[in-house]
Amino acid sequence: MTERYLGVKQVAERLGITSGGLLNLRLPEPDVMIGRTRGWKPETIDEWNAKRPGRGVGGGRPRKRKTDD
Repeated sequence: MTERYLGVKQVAERLGITSGGLLNLRLPEPDVMIGRTRGWKPETIDEWNAKRPGRGVGGGRPRKRKTDD
């Protein structure tokens, strides 16, 4: 049976973002390298994506607090 791997374009499609959007993400170590091309098993990407923090976690400016004066 032939093993199938996802390239950067396929990873972006699987995550529902653009290939350029992947530049902002720290992808897991690739499962295979063919020359300089990285490849991931679909389950590697799915597991990694499931463990990522949700939107807005750990970043940005703190919210202003309302004060009762």
